[in-house]
Amino acid sequence: MIVFANSFLIGVICMKRSLHEPMYIFLCSLFVNELYGSAGLFPFLLIQLLVSDIHTISAPLCFLQIFCLYTYASIEFCNLALMSYDRYLAICCPLQYNTRMTSNKVALFIAVIWLYSFIEVLITLSLSIRLQLCGNIINKVYCDNYMIVKLACSDTRVNNIYGIIVTILVIFVPLIPIIFSYMKILQICLVGSKETRQKAVSTCTPHLASLLNFCFGSCFEAFKSRSDMTSVPSVLRIILSLYFLICQPLFNPIMYGLRMSKIREICESVFFR
Repeated sequence: MIVFANSFLIGVICMKRSLHEPMYIFLCSLFVNELYGSAGLFPFLLIQLLVSDIHTISAPLCFLQIFCLYTYASIEFCNLALMSYDRYLAICCPLQYNTRMTSNKVALFIAVIWLYSFIEVLITLSLSIRLQLCGNIINKVYCDNYMIVKLACSDTRVNNIYGIIVTILVIFVPLIPIIFSYMKILQICLVGSKETRQKAVSTCTPHLASLLNFCFGSCFEAFKSRSDMTSVPSVLRIILSLYFLICQPLFNPIMYGLRMSKIREICESVFFR
């Protein structure tokens, strides 16, 4: 379902020239990232469930999974930040939108967030790979860098310092354009016309829903990794730990497919003609 929904919308955006606009290009990048993140989780789970009775994974594959999942999360949040800035320009600066959000700038923005996420996670992994581990059991469904560092019996001060820096860069830096954009959009809605408010609601609702959904899943996962969750049933812990890796790739194509009128009309013409 995840592969079909995201692949279908990627194909629709690429093939329809009417959707070759910044907002839809950012959406295409978002859908590609959903496929990328799913590829970092489901093949490993299927191998463990179908091939082996013991849930084991080699160290190289474990670090590969960490790389995929961490870059997925970073790209997702940065992409959502870009989309909020795009909505700010479209709603608050409509006359300047085409000059300030050109196709070259869109391509540059997308390339930067993907490259930045890859480099940031590569540095994280290079610091973790060098650690001497005193254990080999991770109490999670998938590999997690924080759990790897907890297994180390060598000095992890560099990892901890870099972890704080990365947290600031990955979380608080994208929050700046998100908060700024929605504050400006709210100001425009309060003093603007009914048409402006309708445009803001129609284009910002799916983005806000996607943003809140991703933040909920990510915050819970970060909290769970650093807290004692033994009192929570194991099945519930597993479901919630996979929430942002399963629900987000399903939620985004459904939400945007239903709420974005151009995409919805094209989908209706394909399935109900």
